[in-house]
Amino acid sequence: MASDLRDLLLRPAGELARLVRDGAVTASELTMASLEKIAEVEPQIAAFTDIDVSGALAAAEAIKPGDERALAGVPVAIKNNRAVNGLPVRSGGRITDQLMAAYDHATTARLRAAGAVIVGTTALPEWGLLPTTEPLHRAPTRNPWDLSRTAGGSSGGAAAAVAAGAIPIAHGNDGGGSLRIPASCTGLVGLKPQRGRVPLGPETGENFLVVDGGIARTTADAALLLDVLSGPEFGDASWAPPHHETYREALGRELGRLRIGVQRDPQIEGVVVEQAALTALDETIALLEELGHEVVQPDVVLPIPGQVLVDLFVDLFTDMASIQMRVLGAAGKGAAGGQGPVEEADLDPLGWAVAQRAAGRSATDAWQAKFMAEGLSRLLLGAYAPYDVVLTPALATAPPQIGTIHAGLDDPLSVFTLASGFMPFSPIANLCGNPAISLPTHQIEGLPVAVQAIGRPCDEHVLLQLAAQLEAQLQWDARRSPLAAGAAR
Repeated sequence: MASDLRDLLLRPAGELARLVRDGAVTASELTMASLEKIAEVEPQIAAFTDIDVSGALAAAEAIKPGDERALAGVPVAIKNNRAVNGLPVRSGGRITDQLMAAYDHATTARLRAAGAVIVGTTALPEWGLLPTTEPLHRAPTRNPWDLSRTAGGSSGGAAAAVAAGAIPIAHGNDGGGSLRIPASCTGLVGLKPQRGRVPLGPETGENFLVVDGGIARTTADAALLLDVLSGPEFGDASWAPPHHETYREALGRELGRLRIGVQRDPQIEGVVVEQAALTALDETIALLEELGHEVVQPDVVLPIPGQVLVDLFVDLFTDMASIQMRVLGAAGKGAAGGQGPVEEADLDPLGWAVAQRAAGRSATDAWQAKFMAEGLSRLLLGAYAPYDVVLTPALATAPPQIGTIHAGLDDPLSVFTLASGFMPFSPIANLCGNPAISLPTHQIEGLPVAVQAIGRPCDEHVLLQLAAQLEAQLQWDARRSPLAAGAAR
């Protein structure tokens, strides 16, 4: 494949669709370039669970010059906890290896309708339980910036594939930081939309913690993805109110002066934020002040102890995950010819520990946790209400070495304590439902370092406008991981 076609995959998705539309490159050429790039980098990063060569090439062949769709001919991948018709939907598990999807999830269907070419599905930890992507039954997903480190999770495969230059954008979802964490680890933009902004059908109508979205190199592509994915689907139990314009149109408007709050301390005992994360935050604050924004002092203080929020989040998250294990695990077991409920041998140690934890909680316990979350989220929203945006470090530490946070610890549930030391700032936006975005503002000692911006409810457009303003100054869209730079030589 000519090097210029390989280089094209490092350009924005919106630009690639224009090139296909204008006939400067064909969808088939882009798809073949992506498949060849995947073949080159996949042995090093283990980003994909399934690669659909024949399906992708057939879809690309049907896309012709003049196609006006937003993603016409653009190679993308779907996180492997959402159905892609004809491919396994494993959700990170080994018990689901034979569970084939007979339909497209709403996000898959919307990407197809926008002209995207689905080249495969990307890796996640078993049941999406971890902020790293290291299920015990397959190779860990590695960071294209440093192969000894994690690419994050749970949308780790999506982030690794984009950061390695294999695809320009990727689908993912976020139930506690699962878009923002891997985007932060790999130098990308990860936007968690407002709760209810993107449909979760046809399987479910709503989820208190989880929302689908995507990972991109540029703010413009993050806005494009949100335009493609957002809006209710027939049968949704609830949805976010629609924005009055497209998110790409919002990027064309001037951003007014924002009142910005800052939260440096997650207020969780024992959690220490590393200096690189604080340096990135402070330098971003200084730049925002130069750009005319008001950064309010002193720092935001949470009205609730951070550990209380961690404990509540673990309750909600494990209750939710256990339902997925019970339903999908049993279906996967049946598809493989097995019988009976999910057993210990079917799961990684963490998955089994979570299932047992949830089984020991009553329905009243589960409802009480959600009741408390709704009340406490109002207190948190009240603390953030004086600000247009609240800035935090995206992560407390650099991406951990592979093998640090995984599913096979002697005390599996202790992994949540390790995780809170790594990503203590992420879950608040899931508890409250607010949009939040991870911005790759810095590169320190060879690794990406990011800042998180949390917006007011339904204010994705403000986060995107702010991101575009910072991107114009910092030019993170021009940065390349060593693996991407090597693949594009």
